[in-house]
Order: sequence, then C-alpha cells, then structure tokens
Amino acid sequence: MGIIAVLPLIFPEKQLLVNNFWVMFGFLAGITYVAYLLVDIGIKRDPEVGIMAIMGSIAVKMIFCMAFVLIYSIKAKGLGVIFLLNFFSLYLLFSVFEVSCLLRNLRHQNLK
Repeated sequence: MGIIAVLPLIFPEKQLLVNNFWVMFGFLAGITYVAYLLVDIGIKRDPEVGIMAIMGSIAVKMIFCMAFVLIYSIKAKGLGVIFLLNFFSLYLLFSVFEVSCLLRNLRHQNLK
C-alpha cells in the first residue's frame, strides 16, 4: 500500500492511477474480506462444506467484481487501460493474499 501512495510522487507527469483508486481498493478489500470470512466459516464447520464455500466465494467475488467493472466503465469514460491495469493488479494482489491465508489455515487443520 505504501508503493501505491508513493507512485504519484515519483511519476508526477504520468497518470498511473485512476481517479477513484481508493474506492476500487476499498471495494476489492471488502469483497475479499467477506469471501475469506465465508470460506473460513465453511472450512471450520465441515471440510467437505469448505470446498463448496471456496467455490461459492470465488463465484460471488467474480460476479461482484464484474458488476463493479461494468458500473465503473459506464460512469467513468476514458482511461480504460489504466483502469484495467489498476483493477487486475489489485484483484491479483487480493486473490494471492486470500489464497495464501486459506492455505495457511488448511495446513494448520491438517496438522491436527
């Protein structure tokens, strides 16, 4: 997150972030947190239900993200490439974070 705050200061002449970058960041952080909580609850209840919770959270996260992209592209004209780079880099960042946390929890569960 520190890199994101410093980028506009390093490259002031180029627009590297979309205007509402922090809204997009907050949306992806929120949807990732909700998906993680749902999966964590599902895994703790029953490992077989946990698999369905993982698949369901991936599907719900994808649908909400597609809706966000649609609404943002309708509201904000232009800056398509910058938006795509910002959105997919954040989506990848939060997905890697979510998967690493889930794998850590599953490893602890397998050790018991």
